[in-house]
Amino acid sequence: MPLFWKPYTSEVTQLVAEMKASKPDLEAQQRAGRALLWDKPLDRGQLAQWQQARVPQQPYVYGTLPHPESAQ
Repeated sequence: MPLFWKPYTSEVTQLVAEMKASKPDLEAQQRAGRALLWDKPLDRGQLAQWQQARVPQQPYVYGTLPHPESAQ
């Protein structure tokens, strides 16, 4: 390695490092925001009902099924 070599850091990496340095509680705020919208407890009963009520999708979504009357 040459003496003048230094590791490359992108502009985005520098920006994130500067933001974290200027706002030390930024990561805690992000975690609080995630918990507010996404980290919710699941109701296992409702989840099981939803999975049982699911109808399988047709292989070709835009195709039409023949009418039961025309099959006769």
